[in-house]
Amino acid sequence: MAYLLALDQGTSSSRSIVFDGMGRIVCQAQVELPQIYPQPGWVEHDPLEIWRGQRSTLEAALRGAGIGAGELAGMGITNQRETTVVWHRATGAPIHNAIVWQDRRTEPLCQQLRAQGHGDMVAQKTGLRIDAYFSATKLRWLLDHVPGARAQAQRGELAFGTVDSWLIWQLTGGRRHVTDVSNASRTMLFDVHANTWDDELLALLDIPRSLLPEVLPSSRDFGRTHADLLGRAIPIGGVAGDQQAALFGQTCFSAGMAKNTYGTGCFMLMHTGERFQTSANGLITTAAAQPDGQARYALEGSVFIGGAVVQWLRDGLHAIRASSEVQQLAESVPDSGGVMFVPAFTGLGAPYWASDARGTITGLTRGSTLAHIARAALESIAYQSAALLGAMSRDAVAAGGMAVSELRVDGGACVNDLLMQFQADLLGIPVVRPECVETTALGAACLAGLATGVYQGLDELSAQWRVERRFMPTMARAQARELMARWEHAVAQATLAP
Repeated sequence: MAYLLALDQGTSSSRSIVFDGMGRIVCQAQVELPQIYPQPGWVEHDPLEIWRGQRSTLEAALRGAGIGAGELAGMGITNQRETTVVWHRATGAPIHNAIVWQDRRTEPLCQQLRAQGHGDMVAQKTGLRIDAYFSATKLRWLLDHVPGARAQAQRGELAFGTVDSWLIWQLTGGRRHVTDVSNASRTMLFDVHANTWDDELLALLDIPRSLLPEVLPSSRDFGRTHADLLGRAIPIGGVAGDQQAALFGQTCFSAGMAKNTYGTGCFMLMHTGERFQTSANGLITTAAAQPDGQARYALEGSVFIGGAVVQWLRDGLHAIRASSEVQQLAESVPDSGGVMFVPAFTGLGAPYWASDARGTITGLTRGSTLAHIARAALESIAYQSAALLGAMSRDAVAAGGMAVSELRVDGGACVNDLLMQFQADLLGIPVVRPECVETTALGAACLAGLATGVYQGLDELSAQWRVERRFMPTMARAQARELMARWEHAVAQATLAP
C-alpha cells in the first residue's frame, strides 16, 4: 500500500499525518507552536521553532505508523498563509522572527497605500484588498526595520517565503526556493491572472524581485527531501495554503461548492471554477489549488478570531482548564442569556474589514455567568461564519449562480456538535462534517498523491470523500434573522470602540 505524508504547519501547532491510499489517517503527531507577542497587535513565530516542531512531528508520525521512508509515495505540505519569513541564502538563518498573518503592525502603511488610491489596482491584479493581513507589507517592514536587510536583499543574499517555502528550503537542504500559486496569491505581490510576480506591485512596495521564490502549480515536483533527513529522499509533490488545501481536501472542485474551516481563525471558501469573480460584499478573490496548472479561483472570507476565542477563555479568562471543556460549560445554560461576544481582538476581517474594532461583550445582566459568556464566545464563531456565507451567497446570485446549498466543515472546532448545530440553524442549510476532519492535511496529501501517481484524477478523490454527520437546521428562519440582527448590532458597537 502506498502511504502519503502531509506536513500541516498551522498558526498554533505543527503536525504531521500519515494517510493511506484511501485517505484514511494512519497516524498523526502534533506539537504546540509558541506564540510571541512583542507588543499589542504584533504576533510573531520563531522560524527555527517552526522547523524543529515540524521535523519532530514528521519523524514521530512515521514511527507511530510503523513505516519507513521507503514506504512513502510522497509528501505534501500545507501551511498557515501570509506569515512572512526572510532568511539568509548562504546560511539558512532567519533575519528576524516570522511575522504572523494576524499581525497588524503594518496597518499605517496600508492606510497610506489606500489613501494614495492604489486599492483598485491591487484588487484587480491580486483579488485582494490592501490590508496588513497579507505578506507584502510585512516583507516591506522587515526590509525597513532589520538592520542591513534592504542592502542584503538588493545584493541577492536574502530569500523571502511564506511558511511552505521556508519548510521546503529546510527539507531540501536549501536546494529549492519555491512556492505554489495558492500561497503566492496571498502575498499581495502576485498577479493571479498572469500567474506571475507583478513588477508594478513590487515597485509600489519597494521589494527586490531577487527575494521571491519560483511559483509552481499546487501538484508538481517541488523537490526531494535531502537523504540525511529520513534516510531516503522523499518527493515533495503537493503544496497549498491551508485554506485552499482544505477546499481541495473537501473535494470542492466545482463552482458553487463551499467549505468552512474552524481553526484559530475561520476561513470560508467558495469555488468559482475558472472564473475570476470580484465581490460586492466584502470578500476577496483568491487562487484555488491548481492540480494541473489551469487557473482556478475561489471567493474567500476570513474570520481572524475563531477557535482562538476558546484559547482566550482558557488562557485569558481562566474560565476553563482545557479547550475541550468549552462545550460542557456552554451547554450548562440553554442559551447565551442575551450576551453577545464580538471577539475582535485583532480587528474584524471579512465582510466587515474593521481594523480598529476591539473585542466587546454586550448584553450582560446581573444573572450573566461564565457559562453565558462561554456560550456567547462559542456562538460568535457561528455568527461570524454566517455573515460570511450570507455575503458569499449574495455574490453567487449576483453572478448568475445559485446560493450555497450546503456547507462542508472541517478544522478542530467542527467536532463541537453544539457549534455545528447552531451554525446550521443560523444558515438555514445543512452543515456537513466528513469522516476525516483533517481536510487541510488531506488536501495536501491528495495533491502529492496526484503528482506521484497514487491517484489518477479528481473523480477518484471525490469517490473516497465520506460524510460522518449532517447537521440539519431546526431553528425558525425568523428567529435566525432576529439573532443575526442582534449580532450585527453588537458588531456596530465593537467598531465604535476607541
